[in-house]
Amino acid sequence: MLVQNWRAVLKRAWSVRLMALALIIIIAEPVYLFFAANWVAKSFYVQLAMSVVTGLLTAAAIVARIIFQRKVSEDIANGKPPAEG
Repeated sequence: MLVQNWRAVLKRAWSVRLMALALIIIIAEPVYLFFAANWVAKSFYVQLAMSVVTGLLTAAAIVARIIFQRKVSEDIANGKPPAEG
């Protein structure tokens, strides 16, 4: 079930933005590895870096959802209608 202010959350939530960046990296990793296998030797450090960045972005998304998104969640708690501009 969606939250009542799902449009406001999608527009303003840093957690959603950070998870979208993590998704891009998750999608880019196998694409990069496919081309790396054909053009250059696979690099353990590139795989490690992509995994670390993905993990950090995911952790940042969790922190952003808990700390920085109070305004988005408080609108519903205070009885304000969702801002869907």
